[in-house]
Amino acid sequence: MTTGGQALVEQLRREGVEIVFGIPGVQLDWAVDALCDASDIRFIVPRHEQATSYMADGYARTTGKEGVCMVVPGPGMLNALAGLATSWACNARVLFIAGQIPSPTIGKGFGMLHEIADQSGILKSLTKWHGIARTPSEIPALVHEAFAQLRSGRPRPVAIELPPDVLQGVADEMRYFDAAPFTPTPVDTASAKRAAEMLASAKFPVIYAGGGAREAGEALKSLAETLQAPIVMTEGARGAVSARHPLALSTLGGRCVLPHADVVLVAGSRFLDGMAKPVFASPNCRLIYLNIDEAAFAAPRQAGLNLHGDVRLGLEAIGAALDKGMQRASRADDVAKVKAWEDRQTGAIQPQSDYVSVLREHIADDATLVSELTQVGYFANIAYRVHAPHGLVTPGFQGTLGYGFPTALGVAAGAPAKRTVSVTGDGGFGWALQELATAAKYRLNLTTIVFADGRFGNVQRIQKRVFGRTFAVELQNPDFQLLAGSFGVRSKRVDSPAGLAAALKAAEMAGGPSLIEVQVGEMPSPWALIHPFVPPLNPPPPNPLGEPNI
Repeated sequence: MTTGGQALVEQLRREGVEIVFGIPGVQLDWAVDALCDASDIRFIVPRHEQATSYMADGYARTTGKEGVCMVVPGPGMLNALAGLATSWACNARVLFIAGQIPSPTIGKGFGMLHEIADQSGILKSLTKWHGIARTPSEIPALVHEAFAQLRSGRPRPVAIELPPDVLQGVADEMRYFDAAPFTPTPVDTASAKRAAEMLASAKFPVIYAGGGAREAGEALKSLAETLQAPIVMTEGARGAVSARHPLALSTLGGRCVLPHADVVLVAGSRFLDGMAKPVFASPNCRLIYLNIDEAAFAAPRQAGLNLHGDVRLGLEAIGAALDKGMQRASRADDVAKVKAWEDRQTGAIQPQSDYVSVLREHIADDATLVSELTQVGYFANIAYRVHAPHGLVTPGFQGTLGYGFPTALGVAAGAPAKRTVSVTGDGGFGWALQELATAAKYRLNLTTIVFADGRFGNVQRIQKRVFGRTFAVELQNPDFQLLAGSFGVRSKRVDSPAGLAAALKAAEMAGGPSLIEVQVGEMPSPWALIHPFVPPLNPPPPNPLGEPNI
């Protein structure tokens, strides 16, 4: 006889799950009890449901494995939705396991513990696939299908719901399944050949890489080198090819090369800016779109050649179709000029530039920096040089304030031998500062840097500019040093880039969790460097490649 909870854990084990992030609760009792007997699956318990989904997201986006979180229904599920929404925005492979109320009462409105109207509908709106178990024997197949969905098509979260009576119920026989395989979608060979022809005939090809190219670094680099095409990488793609590579650029540098391009290969990007307008459009430029999601080909984008399929396989297919003896003049000098143009502008944003330089100097290439919606975090998203896959984690278009610290906990849980660094502000840190307890409990190798200015700095700056006054932006902070110490976490307070450098060295030597508070004042806006639709305070330097002949 096997309970539904035991069946859940056994199928998770067969799918290769190593960690479940969750919080126990009455509707999950039989699942949690089964986890107690699973010596090869760690059950990591934070202090708030929101952290479970953020941790699963961070784990999934940096390990190459699926993140799994588990929460009770109703308020527990609702608390965790911010993390699930971030996984949706950032194409993270996360399995969201939600408890339910007893099966006979679902949809009846009886006022059962944790009951909400249409929990299933809410989960469906934030996942690519959803299922609910009605009997214990259905659970293995349901879990297996969840992983099949996670390992095929566009990577996005999935969800299953498990009522308590189903978890407690027993079955005489259970059918289990071998791990679902990864089944990437190949690109049409003829379309890949046509793309290769367009790129081979181009005078100035450019590759614009988005989050869908995050796992396609080698194919991306190989194709770019063959074509001598600059690689413009968005936040989601940065690190797929090292920023040291002579063809690698950020989206800021993209402003210089895109106007000169006669063919642009858009690989794994929505190719829309924050105003829902095309990143680049020109009648003198031909576009090639490579994406697993066909929605990325549609208006308002300029029409082009559409290649539907896995980005890595698509890049490889295009490369295979190119003439093996192709010789192109090097673009390294052009890209070096653009990088200097980037540096000139980012270096003028102080003190953020100096702080980010310290971060880059004292964080190993293969370590992960988790950014946040804070002044140094915004700037790092464009100016921090990323040298390895998964070296930078952001919330993507979801822009979830407070995501950074709990997400970094999941990153650290998945890479215990590496240092994870969380850059946050005192505003966002307040969302989850209780999770210092989680960092301490599990001895996570995490350094958390809190830039403290005592206010919601970005909101304050906007209010001053638009309204000429500020309102409701001041924060009442705890003593962060005392707070960290109360959880058994090492801490240090500094007020300069040099102080941050010394504190980072000390944290690295000590290992385990640590907190560095950096006291700062008001900072200048970096937004004109991040979004081209934001008017710059000062005219940017001229394009080092010259103005294109249009």
